[in-house]
Amino acid sequence: MAVGKPDAINAPPFETEELRKNLVRFLDAPFDDPSGRSIKVGDYQWGVYAFFDYDLEPIYVGQTNEKLRTRIRRHLTNQRTDAVAMSVLDPFEVFEVEVWPLPDLQGIDGRNMDARLQLNALERVITAKAVAESRFKAILNEKDPPPGATVVPVPPSFRGRVVSDAVH
Repeated sequence: MAVGKPDAINAPPFETEELRKNLVRFLDAPFDDPSGRSIKVGDYQWGVYAFFDYDLEPIYVGQTNEKLRTRIRRHLTNQRTDAVAMSVLDPFEVFEVEVWPLPDLQGIDGRNMDARLQLNALERVITAKAVAESRFKAILNEKDPPPGATVVPVPPSFRGRVVSDAVH
């Protein structure tokens, strides 16, 4: 075996490679936010995301203040997340991802309470929307979004497939 080349026996399955490739494509897609900036969708620090299965049913809603890229990759590459660890979310059930970046919060420290209240409020709205649009009137989240009285408008979203035609 040549030095530096992956061993075919240890190579990840085709489906895993395809998911990783399409996930990078999704997260690297430009997103034109209302301020006129164009940033890769995965590079937004604050936002809410939803996963949809092969029937386009919403199956999970989450939030992050560490970067959409980091949080979504952690879920879908089966790294430690509560949802994956508790068997609530199987990364191979995810067909599409939709994200709602919060560009106005870009660069704000994750401990900022006003920003966290906005993020929690958006997660409540998106969770309620996902449940209402589900034919089962349920999603797989392990817990409800944080309670609160803050109300926020739903910002523009970005949605795309993370499953290739070959895998589908």
